[in-house]
Amino acid sequence: MAEEQAEKKLTQEEMMEQGLKQIEMLYGKASPEEYETGERREWMLPMSDGVKLRTIIQFPGKPLDSTAAKKEQFPLVLQRSCYPHTEKLLEIHAREYSKRGFIYVYQWCRGTGGSEGEWVPNINDRQDGLDTLEYLSAQPYTDCIGYWGDSYLAFTGWCMADAVPEKVKTMYLGVYGCDRHTSAYKDGLFRQDILTSWAMGNAGVPVHAPLLESCAYRPQIEVDEKMWGVRLDWYRDWITNTDRDSAYWSGGFWKELKEIPGKVKIPVFIREGWYDHHLGSAIVTYESLSEKAKEHSIIQIGPWNHGYNPAVTSQPLEHLEDDKVASPLNWFTLILKEKKLPDKAAHTYVIGADTWKTWDTFPVQVEKKQEWFLQDGNSLGKTPEEQAEVRFTYDPENPVPSHGAESLFATQEGVGSIHQPQPGYRDDVVTFLSEPVQEDTEIEGKIRVRLFVKSDAEDTAFSAKLMEVFENRECVNIRGSITTLAYRNGNPHRGTYTPGEIVEICIEMWDVSWMIRKGSRLRLDISSSDFPQYSAHSNYAGIWSEQAETKKAEQTILMGGQYPSEVILPVV
Repeated sequence: MAEEQAEKKLTQEEMMEQGLKQIEMLYGKASPEEYETGERREWMLPMSDGVKLRTIIQFPGKPLDSTAAKKEQFPLVLQRSCYPHTEKLLEIHAREYSKRGFIYVYQWCRGTGGSEGEWVPNINDRQDGLDTLEYLSAQPYTDCIGYWGDSYLAFTGWCMADAVPEKVKTMYLGVYGCDRHTSAYKDGLFRQDILTSWAMGNAGVPVHAPLLESCAYRPQIEVDEKMWGVRLDWYRDWITNTDRDSAYWSGGFWKELKEIPGKVKIPVFIREGWYDHHLGSAIVTYESLSEKAKEHSIIQIGPWNHGYNPAVTSQPLEHLEDDKVASPLNWFTLILKEKKLPDKAAHTYVIGADTWKTWDTFPVQVEKKQEWFLQDGNSLGKTPEEQAEVRFTYDPENPVPSHGAESLFATQEGVGSIHQPQPGYRDDVVTFLSEPVQEDTEIEGKIRVRLFVKSDAEDTAFSAKLMEVFENRECVNIRGSITTLAYRNGNPHRGTYTPGEIVEICIEMWDVSWMIRKGSRLRLDISSSDFPQYSAHSNYAGIWSEQAETKKAEQTILMGGQYPSEVILPVV
């Protein structure tokens, strides 16, 4: 076991080194260097409450052009991080930005990376960030400021974006959104893989428990103390407040965060991936931007995962250049150095077509829809047929493993659009298959699956996954999602269900841009679980994290006649 752990650690280190070499290579292809690397300073910057945060500043050195005039002020780019293992990456950014005429500053959040104070996620970052910006704005070397961050580093920007000093002219924020409930839940089911793993990795103490065992632990409310050896009240808050309209999500800090985009006045570049776990929240965030900010803001969505790596299989990728270095550098050059503002735009990558499209408005406004009805004989057709039904048994102790998913993170092998197992691979997964489509079909927006269902449980879940089956019989997932009977049809708080009652449910999926090729077939899988992307429903009513027991549920899908279950595609 020790040898296996050492080998795994070595592999992770090698992967990190490869990632750093890739970043350095991309900087080599970016805009030309203008300066030597200058002075580097490190100091403990006091916050308004006296806590000191480790802060590093990298200045440009001498200009490479000996005839260039000496400058007293430079544009400054700031990042604030809670991930000490990324310091080598930040050092590369600092060096490369300084060579291109920027002052680069990075700072460690409280209790991380050598900073004083206690590490508590989210709570102190707004005031600490504003204190830091006020200090940097007052320095004689600062011309103007841009803020840059991905993931939690993007949060540290968003959380203060409405109150930044005048010298802050823009932000470049990726793979994060301000609607935290959307990032945490889908209709009462917790996005366990990303948030449980994040809690384990940011618990303030080493946690060695296996992720899947941690996710499966019941009652989940006790997993922190029982398996991780530490009590995490903030994690308990996440997993017990399931209602969107609860005081926890609709009031206090998370309410303030959700409202910040509407108060922002500066341009923001929002970068996302179709298979990033923050995508849904990030799109809401873009929609919420104030008109003043949106006038010069850009959203870009590629076929990426959370790390901007391609997350699609069996698709052409010839027109996908890796610009995770050039994109932010060009953005800051345009706004901070050239003093120009871009026009608003949305750039989306069409999976399957291997092309980028630019839209004036986003989400894309689609008026056409294509309907595929569930039919007896496990078919998808253009018209509903006679009434029929299909049944399966859902056992929470044996959930369907996540394989091809939007909001996975730690379970890397399951992230993205990947090859799917053949129909019939499990008894609790019901497959419906169409005839070959007659022409290329471009999906733009949210796919919806409308089902008429019943269960013998007082609450349960239904999941849906839409796939493309190519002419060579390879099958990849397009989109998937899940809902529960208690939170069906977008209910913001827990409702009730009477066992045996037939109800209509809508399983709404995140936006996607996808070209279904002529000759491909559509495949729809219906089940009741997708674990650990989502917590496995116990088939009991109530708060999922407080439940210690599970039971099997008999599920029924009705179709045809007065129950026209269907897949609805937004097409252009």
